[in-house]
Amino acid sequence: MSAELTIGVIGAGRVGAVLAAALRGAGHRVVAASGVSAAAKHRIRTLLPGARNLPADEVARAAADLLIIAVPDDALAGVVTGLAATGALRPGQVVAHTSGAHGLAVLAPAAAVGARALALHPAMTFTGTAADLDRLPGISYGITAADATVRTLAAALVTDLGGHPEWISEDRRALYHASLAHGANHLVTLVNEAADRLRDAGVLSPEKVLGPLLTAALENALRMGDAAITGPVSRGDAGTVARHVQELARTAPDSLPAYVALARRTADRAIAVGRLRAVDAEPLLGVLAEPAAADAGQLGEAAK
Repeated sequence: MSAELTIGVIGAGRVGAVLAAALRGAGHRVVAASGVSAAAKHRIRTLLPGARNLPADEVARAAADLLIIAVPDDALAGVVTGLAATGALRPGQVVAHTSGAHGLAVLAPAAAVGARALALHPAMTFTGTAADLDRLPGISYGITAADATVRTLAAALVTDLGGHPEWISEDRRALYHASLAHGANHLVTLVNEAADRLRDAGVLSPEKVLGPLLTAALENALRMGDAAITGPVSRGDAGTVARHVQELARTAPDSLPAYVALARRTADRAIAVGRLRAVDAEPLLGVLAEPAAADAGQLGEAAK
């Protein structure tokens, strides 16, 4: 464990409250947190017992060593600017935010008054409950820090949390965050789209069908990379894909553009790793090149 720190958290939302609770469990002192909604007040009471619920500027003043700002991305700049303008920050204090999208630039007002800037993003989805604490050990944290002493502190904090540091340069923060959003957020959308289409097909419990299949697919993808690609696209089965397109156009046209885009990208990756020969992909790509609103008969002809 790193030396005990006196910590305050601005924004007792799903991320801030849980991260502060984990640091408290690692032996640090969380002395204050800000939260105005009923849910935030509940999190402070249950996850951070003993921490005072204070306005943001008072939390900053109470946090002698580390101030964690865990507010929505678009609100972060305004909060930091306001804290610096009101004199709530002080030289030597570490000011960290938990945004994946932002790096150190958003903390420039804090750095201008002598605070030390840190971007510390936990790569995990949160519910804002104590159950999240069990998910933290073993996760990665996207860290950006210019100051060597802050880098050392950040590494120690991540060790305290049982995590792994991933050092992200300032100019790669947006790409880092886009990668996580693409994988995690879009995965939720994709799973629910598949579940909805199974319901359309008459399946009463799509989660029972998808659970084992998607779990195996995810595990294989993480272990094998593009070698895990299977299914009609990887086989160049244009006829099957054409029938998929026709049926989606008929029953769920809003799902069709995403299906076509992902099938095209799957074909590209399958070709690149040798899972699909370019010559075998031509009929398939012809099907996928048809406009999403194309006539079903035309799509069928393209697959012949």
